Amino acid sequence: MIINVLSGKGGTGKTTVSTSLAYVLREKGLKVQLLDADVEEPNDHIFFDIEFHRERSVDILLPVVDKEKCTLCGECGKVCQFGAIVVFPTTVMVFDYLCHGCGACTMVCPEKAISEKPKSIGKISYGVTKEGILFGMGLLNIGEPSGVKIIRELKKEMEKDFDVTIIDSPPGTSCPVVESLRKSDFAVLVTESTPFGLHDLRMALRVVDEMGIKRGVVINRYDPNFKDLDEFLEKEEIPVLMRIPFDRRIAHHYSRGELFVKHLDDWKKAFIELYEKIKGMVA
Repeated sequence: MIINVLSGKGGTGKTTVSTSLAYVLREKGLKVQLLDADVEEPNDHIFFDIEFHRERSVDILLPVVDKEKCTLCGECGKVCQFGAIVVFPTTVMVFDYLCHGCGACTMVCPEKAISEKPKSIGKISYGVTKEGILFGMGLLNIGEPSGVKIIRELKKEMEKDFDVTIIDSPPGTSCPVVESLRKSDFAVLVTESTPFGLHDLRMALRVVDEMGIKRGVVINRYDPNFKDLDEFLEKEEIPVLMRIPFDRRIAHHYSRGELFVKHLDDWKKAFIELYEKIKGMVA
């Protein structure tokens, strides 16, 4: 089963839920892999002692135009959806920072005047935690516009023979989130008891529902006085899988880079129950 943990905005507690769930399921005896797909700022590794054993660069192929062969026909510019290659009356220009490396311009060039050169946009790393969780993470190079390919490559190399794969998605609802969601069996949407949390939860729900993925909600830093969130979830018949209240004990462990489920047995049991709920909804 592939469980995706996402949220409409950053800072709601995706990492808290992803890492805690991975830890308790591994302690329960399941084969677990955890993928940190928040490639702009991965931080799941902070909470584990990981021995990394493999790392590789993720590259895209950028077009290089041979101006002696180029006839300025304009076909490459027409096919590029991102405006990365533009044909002027006297020359053709490539804007590397806009290029997504799709290769369409190379394919349509009638003069075969376009070749490709690799450019690293980031890397993916794999290792194993002290607990035996297979761990993978992606890291986007500073200044790169999109981490979609890194997420795609990270997921492409994930092992198949596992009981549970947990994917910690990027925040928001843009292309990297959609890529992380592909082929997931269940989406855990993490939100918080604030107007911003509710607003961005609505957007994330639309993405998940459009993709036809089963889902439920975890409310982090739950505030019973904020009624709008509970009323929305009840009205839309969206299952609440867990409520995590403001708790000084949780904040204390988190601030020290520790998994609070290691120290609080009541929450260890709660995350096991969370998994059982998900399993029942997927079946």
